Amino acid sequence: MTVDRSFAATFRRDWLAQPRADILAGIVVALALIPEAIGFALIAGVDPSVGLYASVVIAMVIALTGGRPGMISAATAAVAVVVIPLVDEWGVDYLFAATILMGIFQGIAALLRLDLLMQFVSRSVITGFVNALAILIFMAQIPQLLPGNDGVTWWTYAMVAAGLAIIYGFPRISKAVPSPLVAIVLLTAAAVFWGLPVNNVAGEGKLPDGPPFFAIPDVPLTWETLKIIAPYSLTMAAVGLLESLLTAQIVDDMTHTDSNKQRESAGQGVANIAAAFFGGMGGCAMIGQSVINVASGGRGRLSTFTAGAFLLFLLTVLGSYVGQVPMPALVAVMIMVSIGTFSWNSIPNLRRHPPTSSLVMIATVVVVVWTHDLALGVLVGVLLSGIFFANKVRNLFTVERVRRPHSAVYVVTGEIFFASVDKFMEMLGPESQYEDAAHNVVIDVSKAHFWDISAIGALEKVIDRMRRNGRHTRVVGLNSASADLFDKFALEDRTGIELGLAPH
Repeated sequence: MTVDRSFAATFRRDWLAQPRADILAGIVVALALIPEAIGFALIAGVDPSVGLYASVVIAMVIALTGGRPGMISAATAAVAVVVIPLVDEWGVDYLFAATILMGIFQGIAALLRLDLLMQFVSRSVITGFVNALAILIFMAQIPQLLPGNDGVTWWTYAMVAAGLAIIYGFPRISKAVPSPLVAIVLLTAAAVFWGLPVNNVAGEGKLPDGPPFFAIPDVPLTWETLKIIAPYSLTMAAVGLLESLLTAQIVDDMTHTDSNKQRESAGQGVANIAAAFFGGMGGCAMIGQSVINVASGGRGRLSTFTAGAFLLFLLTVLGSYVGQVPMPALVAVMIMVSIGTFSWNSIPNLRRHPPTSSLVMIATVVVVVWTHDLALGVLVGVLLSGIFFANKVRNLFTVERVRRPHSAVYVVTGEIFFASVDKFMEMLGPESQYEDAAHNVVIDVSKAHFWDISAIGALEKVIDRMRRNGRHTRVVGLNSASADLFDKFALEDRTGIELGLAPH
């Protein structure tokens, strides 16, 4: 009975806590997904239906299997750019096969708890990731705003301005309905009623005229096929999980709730496999649509499921009406997303935060915006964070030499690892450089810890140098972990060297 009650409570919390708000938020997201999914499909070189079907299936499945309620997953540019060569050379069926393998890799990643690697992504990298995505979201709207492009007239700018006015002004009147939805409905009605000369969704690509259907990819089940798709699948899986887990962390922060990152990893895998069997491309979490969902009041799994289900309804029942939605209305929504996503506090924080943290954030932004590669930007940020951290820790140790009547004692305090070994060796001798050099040398490491084989090697070299310098050397205070490491990996002959364990 306890399990049943727990399940019922979880179901109510994730699905029924605020059904009205979740359904309305999901409708807004569904409308915003259409041009995005079409655009990502065109990037990958496939029919728009491949991106739209992927968004339908992934959103509906991840609502059931994911670990972050309220987060939106669908077809994304991050995955689309990876598969361009595959589609170009081998065709769309190989894309479906690669997406299935992508999902399998993500399931394996969940079993291996690779989501725990997110612990190594610093707050500066996450801030840079968010800011870069906000900039990319805004840049993606520029083609719809450039003078001279087809369909871009002063009406376009008037509708965008009106859309932003409604989005930011309507909540002052009422918060019963999400303001982005009000903007889309009102601007669509105005464009249709007055026949305004603006671009619409139908102009972005052909909308499918029916629901997706189950089909097995038409590829030979051979080792050769696996060799073709595996590299793409691995990259897709890595990029998809990276963006999904980072977006989950961002939604956690926005909603002040926690999520199950392992379940999210597995859920992404299941959703991608399902999408491939229903004619869809691979996808992952979308920060822009997730921000729309949260900003519109969506918090539960019902909002994500509604986004996918309503998108399916739009495509199969209301396709002709959806095609009339003006692009300026959706551009206004995405500009709102860009403004809301950007961490504006990060600008004054550039002066308040440590220079290294600011540099990591800026580097992440620059690399992501310059390359449009989210994974590369995050990798650069993580590497810089690691380098700066190692440089900081390498200086968090001291060596004090104390001269006693019959010996010289070197008291080592702090952490010794690969980045600090040079300084460690420099500060320990040789003993003969001192005017009061002693014959007996004691290296007291009771307040130190040796972390890796580089640290053990450095201790060995110090001892060997002392011996060759004619000193009788003794090491005291090794903690058990450091002593075990020394016993296991020391390379030099330790004859004559006395090692002492720290008392417990």
